[in-house]
Amino acid sequence: MLLWMGVYLLHWPLSINRMSLFQWHAHEMIYGFALAVIAGFLLTAVKNWTGVQTLRGVGLMGLFGLWAMARVLFLFGTPLLFLAGLFDLLFMVGLTASIIDPIRKAKQWKQSGIIAILVLLLIGNCLFYLGAAGLVESGVFISIRGGLFLVVGLVLFMGRRVIPFFIEAGVGYPIKVKNSEKLDIAIIVLYSLFLITEVGMGHQWLAAAISLGLLVANAIRLAGWHTPGIWKKPLLWSLFIAFGAINLGFLLIALTPLLNLPVLIVLHAFSVGGIGVITLSMMARVTLGHTGRNVQKPPPTIPIALAMLILSAVARVIVPLFVSEPYLLWVAISQILWIAAFLIFLISYLPMLVNPRVDGQFG
Repeated sequence: MLLWMGVYLLHWPLSINRMSLFQWHAHEMIYGFALAVIAGFLLTAVKNWTGVQTLRGVGLMGLFGLWAMARVLFLFGTPLLFLAGLFDLLFMVGLTASIIDPIRKAKQWKQSGIIAILVLLLIGNCLFYLGAAGLVESGVFISIRGGLFLVVGLVLFMGRRVIPFFIEAGVGYPIKVKNSEKLDIAIIVLYSLFLITEVGMGHQWLAAAISLGLLVANAIRLAGWHTPGIWKKPLLWSLFIAFGAINLGFLLIALTPLLNLPVLIVLHAFSVGGIGVITLSMMARVTLGHTGRNVQKPPPTIPIALAMLILSAVARVIVPLFVSEPYLLWVAISQILWIAAFLIFLISYLPMLVNPRVDGQFG
């Protein structure tokens, strides 16, 4: 994000000529940043779900190396773009295989939805490089738009599985949040249709109508999850707000045909407010749990970091909707708050991540 701030606001040179600088930024935030978070989450969660050891040690370091090489080579711009793409796609193939293997061994075919999203993300990333090579018309656009909404879909899918549990276990009093299997099926069907119309067809009015349906369905889901105790727990209210930001994105898409809203503002509701906030919140929680610490007692710096990231979304999405000028100032404020939030997380959590578990268990 610091590099993007330099390129976007300070005009640092970057040798990119097969795509726009905005497309480069979007690709790296989706297939670089977000996919790294997804990889870490799934390699941990799938082990817990299946009881089968996922990639670790040298194999995990190799997977990280593929990811890192792609990110570094991308910084050299177009001249090394397709070499970066080779490492990038090898990383995604390795990640997908590493998730399929334990699911296959445990015969947990109910996790097939996760595998399907990973495969679609792999196809989406392929389309990016094929589009950059001029082999697939609109490949870059489809890759970025599709990749963003696939990540949002994964957030909705995984959030439905873990957030109710986190709320019930974390508010400090007996509570059973409301969930509906019919509502779950409706959201899956609506989201599939939304992805087809928004990315595959580009039909604005139809996508807006389906988006309105998703807004209503997810609002009902959030209402069923709500209990006053979440507002006393930073690692709960942040998840709730992140899902609310995704709902804001659906609202803005539903309103776009009527109000002609700027597309970048709409998409950043999903990316900064939704993906960004839920990423920081989940990392803050699972790091505590998987290093043997109390998940109910995050460092006192974390509420500050989460608040900064939420304000980053406000500056990037809500403020420009009502006060468009000076637009670059709002973008700069958003970027600074994003960088500060993740820097606070890094300083607070790095000692936990580089040292053995405090309870002496494996991990």
